[in-house]
Amino acid sequence: MGEELNASARDPRVRRRGQGELEAQVLAVLRKSPGPATAGWVQERLDGNLAYTTVMTILSRLHAKNAVSRTRTGRSYLWLAASDAAGLAALRMRKVLDSEDDRDAVLASFVSALLPHDEHLLRALLDSTSDDQEG
Repeated sequence: MGEELNASARDPRVRRRGQGELEAQVLAVLRKSPGPATAGWVQERLDGNLAYTTVMTILSRLHAKNAVSRTRTGRSYLWLAASDAAGLAALRMRKVLDSEDDRDAVLASFVSALLPHDEHLLRALLDSTSDDQEG
């Protein structure tokens, strides 16, 4: 991350990526791997020349969110995607919802702000889930 920060300080045109964006990129790289991958393998395939320690930090955060799994091999780990970008976004949404005291108000506000197409999609998904549980 230090390398990325230094590049940003030297060249104002270099855009600094947010944590969620980096997590999504790491997850996308892992999903393309033919099997469990090392952090070094992931680092080599990421754009932007991220430091190895940055990649490790991101992988550890993804592991804490259950978005990746890991298996110890010697002194390091092999990493495997357990989620996709949509699943990662859903985990972030769930974390925000879990951190609020009034879940009902948060959900009501969220639903009332949805675009009509999104509201119809959400209703269809809820109906589908309800049908699956009844059957």
